Amino acid sequence: MKKRTIISILLTLIVGYGLYQLYVFYFDNNDNIQSIYLVPKDAVYIIESQEPVDNWDAVSKSDIWKHLNTNSYFNTLAKNLNKLDTIFKQKQGIFNRIGNREVLISAHVYAPKKYSFLYVVDLQKIAKLNLVKNNLNSLINSSYKVSKRKYHEHEITEVYDTKSRETLYISFIKNQMIVSYVHTLVEASIDQYAEPEIGRNLNFIEVKKQVGHDDMFRLYFQYDYLDEYIKVFSNKPGYTTETLSKSLEFSGFSFDLDDNTIIANGITNTNDQASSYLKALQKSGKGKRTIVKVAPKETALYLSFGFSSFEEFYENFESIQKQSPEQFKRYLDGTEQIENFLKINLKEHFMSWIDDEIALLQLHSNVSESSKDVALVLKTNDVDDAKENLDFILEQIRKRSPVKFKTINYKGYDINFLSIKGFFKILLGNLFSEIEKPYFTIIEDYVVFSNEPNTLKSIINSYSNKQTLDTFDAFDDFSDNFDRRSSIFAYINTPSVYNNAYNFVDYATKKQLKSNKDYFICFPLIGVQLTPEKNFFESKIVIDYEAPEDVKAKYIFNDSVITTAKNNTNPEVNSDTIDKNTVFNINEIYPTDLTANQFVKKHNNGKTKFIVELKDGLKHGKYQEFYPNGALKISGKYKKDKQSGTWRVYDLKENIVFKKRF
Repeated sequence: MKKRTIISILLTLIVGYGLYQLYVFYFDNNDNIQSIYLVPKDAVYIIESQEPVDNWDAVSKSDIWKHLNTNSYFNTLAKNLNKLDTIFKQKQGIFNRIGNREVLISAHVYAPKKYSFLYVVDLQKIAKLNLVKNNLNSLINSSYKVSKRKYHEHEITEVYDTKSRETLYISFIKNQMIVSYVHTLVEASIDQYAEPEIGRNLNFIEVKKQVGHDDMFRLYFQYDYLDEYIKVFSNKPGYTTETLSKSLEFSGFSFDLDDNTIIANGITNTNDQASSYLKALQKSGKGKRTIVKVAPKETALYLSFGFSSFEEFYENFESIQKQSPEQFKRYLDGTEQIENFLKINLKEHFMSWIDDEIALLQLHSNVSESSKDVALVLKTNDVDDAKENLDFILEQIRKRSPVKFKTINYKGYDINFLSIKGFFKILLGNLFSEIEKPYFTIIEDYVVFSNEPNTLKSIINSYSNKQTLDTFDAFDDFSDNFDRRSSIFAYINTPSVYNNAYNFVDYATKKQLKSNKDYFICFPLIGVQLTPEKNFFESKIVIDYEAPEDVKAKYIFNDSVITTAKNNTNPEVNSDTIDKNTVFNINEIYPTDLTANQFVKKHNNGKTKFIVELKDGLKHGKYQEFYPNGALKISGKYKKDKQSGTWRVYDLKENIVFKKRF
C-alpha cells in the first residue's frame, strides 16, 4: 500500500511537471522580451531576419556572397556566422530546433577604427527549457575551452577557440541568446535590458512599423553614429555624411536577394535638427530627372534634387530658416551683401529662371586634373531668360570687380566666369559650398557651373559626342528601377569613382586600392531615391552586382600601370630620332585657371614639363617644353591659341636639332 502511494505520488509529480512544462512551452509567453531591446544604443545598422538559417543558406550560395567572402574587408560577418554555425552544428538536432528564429545582427564601433557585430537570437519557447544554456558544454568540442563569469547578475559564457585564439561571448536573457566576439558589446546588451533605448525610440518604432516583415531581411540605419562608422574606413567624413548624421534619425528597408540585384524599399525619417534644405525638400513635391541629358557617361556621382517648382522650394527654404533667427539673419546678411554690391535682385535675376531640378555631378574626367571634378547643374524654365539675366549679372560683376575675364568659346559653347565668392553657399547652404567663384556654360536648357573650367570642357565634350547618361544603356536600364520623379536621387557609378580616386592618391594607396579593386567595382551601379510622404521620406536602394571580369570588359580603367615618382631615363635625342612631321603637334592644353597669366604642368619628378603664357584663358605668348631632367625640349609662341612664328626642338644638351615656321 505504502509502495503504491509513493509510486502514485511520483507519477502525479511527473505528470504535474509535464503539464507545467507543456504550459510553459505552449501557453506562457508573458516572460518574453523583444530582441531589439537588447541591441546597444550605438548600433550603426541592424540586420533582422525571421528565418536566418534558410535565408543565410540562400545568401551564402549567391554569386555576390561567394565573391565578397574572399575579401578580408567583407568576410568578418561571414567568419563570425560560420563560427557560430560550426559550434552549434555539432549537435544538429539542437541547431535545427533553434535555427529558424528571429535573429538581429547589429554593427557597432567599439574602439577607434574598430567595429564588430552583436547577434541576438530569439529562442522563444525553447529558452524556457534551458535546452541551449544547460547543454552548451556538450555542444562544444575539444577545440574550445568554456568558462563562465557574472556581469550585473547575468551569467556570461566565454568560449575560447584554442586555434584562432578568439573568444566568443554568450549570455541568455529570458528568451534571448546574446552573442559577440567583443565582450563589451555583450555587456552593453545586458545593460540595455534594464533601460532599452533603440527599441523604445519613437522614430525607430515608426520606421519599423512601415517596413513590415515580408521579405528575407530588414535593414535599419541609425544616423547618429554614422560619422564614427565612416571614420573606421576614412580619416574624415565628408560634409554630406555630417549633414546626414545631423538631419536624419533612422532608415528602414525590407529586401530580398534576386538575380544578383538587391532592391530595398523602406522609409527614412528626419529629426528636429534636420538641415533647412532637407526640410524644404520634404515640403516641395517632386521633380522629373532630366539633367541626365547633359551629365557625362563617366559621371561618378549624380545627386539630383527635384521639386514641383524651384520657386515653391525656395519659399519653403526661407520659411524654415526663419525658425532659426540667427541662421536666417546670416542668410539675409549674405544675400543683401551680394545684392547691394552688384545692384541686382537675386530672386528676379537668378532664381526666377530655375525650373524643377538641380543636381551636383562628380566626374571622372579625362580632361581635368582636379581631384574635385564637381559641377552644379540648374535646369531652366526659359533658357533665353536665364541667359539674359546671367549676362546682366556678369555685366554688374565686370563693373565692380577687379577680375577681368573675357568669354571663352569652347566647341561652340561660351564659358564665363561668375566671380562672386560663396555665391551658392549663401543661396543654397553648405552642401554647395564647394562651388566657389565658378565658371559656367549653357547647354540646351541647362546652366552648368564648376570651379574648374576643364570640368565644363569635359561635359561639353561628352554632350557633343553623345556620351551622356541619357544615351548610356546601362544607366537607362538601371534607372527603370526608380520613379522618374523624386525629391532626392543619388546615382553612383563605382568604376568611375574608382578611376577618380586612383588618379589622386599616392603610390602606396594606389597599390592598396588596386588590390581591392574587384570587391569595389563588382557593384558597378548603386542608386538611392527619397520621395516625400507625410512626415518622412519613402526610400529605395538598388544595387547591381556583376562579376568583376564582366565589369572590366565594359569599362576603361586607368590603373594598368602603377608608376613611381622616379626620374624617367632619357634616350639620346638628335635629328635622326625626331619625327619632324609630329614633333610640333602639341596636345590640347587645359588650363585650370582661365584668369591666370600662365599655365604650368610638372613631370612626375616635380620638374616643369611645360609652361605656356595665357591671355583671357587662351594660349597667347611664349611656350616652353622640357625633358624630365630639366633640359629645354621645345620652344615657340602662340597667338590667340594658335602656334605662330618659328618653333624649335632641342636635344638633351639644348642644341637646336630642328625648326619649323608657322
